[in-house]
Amino acid sequence: MKRDFEPVWLALPFPSFVIGADSGILEVNDAAEGFCMLSRKQMRGKALEKFTGIGSAVLDAVMQAQGGMRSVMLHDIEVAWGGQKRGIANVQTTRLGQGEVLLTLHPRSIADKMDRSLSHRHAARSVAGMAAMLAHEIRNPLAGISGAAQLLRSGLGPEDQELTELIEEEATRIGNLVNRVEAFGELGPVVVEPVNIHDIIDRAHRAAAAGFASHIRFKQRFDPSIPPTAGNADQLMQVLINLLKNAAEAMPKGGVITLKTAFRPGVKLSLPGKRRQSLPIEISIKDTGSGISQALMADIFEPFVSSKASGTGLGLSLVSKIMADHGGMVDCKTSENGTEFRLLLPVWKQERP
Repeated sequence: MKRDFEPVWLALPFPSFVIGADSGILEVNDAAEGFCMLSRKQMRGKALEKFTGIGSAVLDAVMQAQGGMRSVMLHDIEVAWGGQKRGIANVQTTRLGQGEVLLTLHPRSIADKMDRSLSHRHAARSVAGMAAMLAHEIRNPLAGISGAAQLLRSGLGPEDQELTELIEEEATRIGNLVNRVEAFGELGPVVVEPVNIHDIIDRAHRAAAAGFASHIRFKQRFDPSIPPTAGNADQLMQVLINLLKNAAEAMPKGGVITLKTAFRPGVKLSLPGKRRQSLPIEISIKDTGSGISQALMADIFEPFVSSKASGTGLGLSLVSKIMADHGGMVDCKTSENGTEFRLLLPVWKQERP
């Protein structure tokens, strides 16, 4: 009995292609659609060199397999597809017979991002463990300090009153910091429901444009066909506000924030128990600032890491925690021309626990 392996092929986590003897693309899996940002229909039947370019390492590996080599493996190749760079990947080609070749890409960036996402989740959980204790142990004596400063002020001269005002201001600043740390203490499961991400983006956009981002221009590129995601609207709103605030603070008057949504099947996140979560819903927030220092890029989602002189380093760590709690992930790309944060979320399913 002939077995149907199509479900296995489509579920492969790495971008995979079947290349014909004439170097045309015969078949494409879901992960390849997400990696190449093109649909299966746009790629099937087209010549491979149309997307990789003549003389590319990917095309060379395919030709070597067609020439008789059973399997070819190239490491750390910068892959471009359709004239756009798609990142560093290991390229593997395997001869299938009759000139057909299986081409598989193993993106290094995706694996690195998954590892960082898990690392950020553990770091955020560590902060969560101490948050409840901090809130109680610091807030109570802080209230006493602030109250004592207020009582002292009424019986002191102008010069001494300046000192009490300084005490109150610093006590308020510490209190605000405790409030932000306390946000990590919410360890209960996220109660999710079907959420329209465009409604959340619109709310965040209007709040930002009326306040901290009033000096910034906004551009929008939305995919109206995106289905609802499984999420908590208030927490997702907090994620977007944090990212918009960072973007607005990174630019002078006249800077541009581009808000973009897309549906990209093929991106999957590994979960405990050998499960995989599909994350096809993408939200992009891109600014035109001067970018983030490369020295900070590896640690920007870690608690207490900040590029701002007065920053607490909790905003992006909270973003990472909320995305992890939603079964999603966040990543960042930066250059001297700006920074882009990309949020990946699952689709709402009624049977989702």
